[in-house]
Amino acid sequence: MEKFKQLNKIKEVYSRGENIIKYLKQLGENNNNTIEDILISYDFQAGSYIKGYAKDPNYKSDYCEAIAKVIDNLGGANSIIEVGIGEATTLGILLGKLNVLPKQILGFDISWSRVKFAKKFLEALGFQNVKLFTGNLFEIPLRDNSVDIVYTSHSIEPNGGQEEEALRELYRITNEYLILLEPAFDLASPEAKKRMLDHGYVTKLHETAKKLNYNIIEYRLFEHSSNPLNPTGLLIIKKEDSSEQNSSDLVCPLTHSKLETKDSFLFAEDAFLTYPILDGIPCLLKENSILASHLKTDFETFKKENNINLSK
Repeated sequence: MEKFKQLNKIKEVYSRGENIIKYLKQLGENNNNTIEDILISYDFQAGSYIKGYAKDPNYKSDYCEAIAKVIDNLGGANSIIEVGIGEATTLGILLGKLNVLPKQILGFDISWSRVKFAKKFLEALGFQNVKLFTGNLFEIPLRDNSVDIVYTSHSIEPNGGQEEEALRELYRITNEYLILLEPAFDLASPEAKKRMLDHGYVTKLHETAKKLNYNIIEYRLFEHSSNPLNPTGLLIIKKEDSSEQNSSDLVCPLTHSKLETKDSFLFAEDAFLTYPILDGIPCLLKENSILASHLKTDFETFKKENNINLSK
């Protein structure tokens, strides 16, 4: 997290309207976007997507209506999650267009600030019981086969070069279908391809899904795309090897251990790790973890067991 030392400078870059990820890449030696770059960029952008939705709600309405048709045609779901929820400007609108509302609704993002906005946006739309948390796309704090429909909307996008890692992790938590609305590099124009490469976007999702022998039931250009130089592709994968579905309870992102809820934090007793809850939002990046192997140690009991007398 070396770049966190330059957050004030980065804020100045953002206030000038410059591209944060481009600036951050110049500071490092990695040609691909790093998790740190993505986190910083998205956190400073928090609120911008709701502003964009307020200016032009019609595009998002059409976009989400088309997604809803895809999900309805698959038979709906008891549980759904948006990976990379941002400010919930997709999930919130989508929920209002589904034929049947899933019983369990989840969403997470790497940026806490974006999840904060997502929570308020969903509440404004009347959705109070969405399970929101922060997390890393590559270390999702959920069990295997825990959510019926897992979908993304341009959230894998900045992780060029990590297509296989992203697909494996998303497939792991999927119980029925994985729906990806991501840049369609192989279906794009030469100009769009150049732009995607310059921005470090994913370019091999479809190719990688085939290499992994996933059951691809549909792949095409999506009918709605906000930028012709970043065309959206629809990739639908059906999970064939799902065992009995697990609960969608949150788990430790490192060990998948059960989390025990305390007043202001979560505790993975088997892993000795705690995770904070900030303004009602569980923070489940591995970087948020605090080692607390003696969290439940009672000092008075400790003294008795060790024959310690501290009285003067």
